[in-house]
Amino acid sequence: MASIRELRSRIRSVNSTKKITKAQELIATSRITKAQARVAAAKPYSEEMTAVLSELASKSGSLDHPLLTERPKAKRAAILVVSSDRGMCGGYNSNVLRETRELIELLKSEGKEPVLYTMGQKGLDYFTFRGQQVAGSWTGFSQQPHHTDAVAATETLVKLFEAGSDEYVTIDGTETHGVDELHIVYTRFVSMLSQTPEVRRMAPLVVEEADDTATDDGPERNFTFEPGADTLLSALLPKYIATRVFAALLDSAASENAARRTAMKAATDNANDLAVSLSREANQLRQAQITQEISEIVGGAGALAN
Repeated sequence: MASIRELRSRIRSVNSTKKITKAQELIATSRITKAQARVAAAKPYSEEMTAVLSELASKSGSLDHPLLTERPKAKRAAILVVSSDRGMCGGYNSNVLRETRELIELLKSEGKEPVLYTMGQKGLDYFTFRGQQVAGSWTGFSQQPHHTDAVAATETLVKLFEAGSDEYVTIDGTETHGVDELHIVYTRFVSMLSQTPEVRRMAPLVVEEADDTATDDGPERNFTFEPGADTLLSALLPKYIATRVFAALLDSAASENAARRTAMKAATDNANDLAVSLSREANQLRQAQITQEISEIVGGAGALAN
């Protein structure tokens, strides 16, 4: 049985840990609102970009852009894994990495070679520790991503895809084979208590053709394109992929903060319960010692009286 000194030391340690987890919980709570606001602010731009591309697709004479062309004999597929830079966020990273492993196995079963790219230190550490080669990584912005972070990754991935698996492309001074598919694995923010890992194919893109009928949701769109639709399609498709990557980063940031808040709240509650349990055990042990001391005093007084 532990001594009172040991129990009190454990209580102090648990209370110190509780202060850290409580602080992390409060920080994550304050960041969730901002992250949700950024997701909501980026949504109209993403929707309008999709609408413009759909209209372009319907006006374009031929949809033969490399980002829209399905390749019959795909050999290599790039996977962009969005994880966090820090831990203490429950199963957030493990869920994303599990989906990534399943995607890797699926691609291998289809005869395709997966090529890994990571965003976030945790994803990079996970694959590096297991001896899996990571072709490229971007870190340091998982909680507050910016559009430039998405553009940096998009430029690399689009170059690889446009080159194709049969051609070489120079990335940061290194020649490497291109890829035939682009996939992204991230966490979609559903609510404060629910975050869902998602696997999406970014390229080849499937752009739905715009509906000519008017809707009651808003004013009818009547676009006039200058220059031609084909030229604009070539210019906007890479930006569209960057928009999708940025939306995934914003969703992941909100999900990370929500997962960290939930994990830290659970850790704080567990620390409270453990501190109460240890205090009760220490009080019982102290009471037993007092009872024993009283018994010894009474026994000694009785012996003296006899």
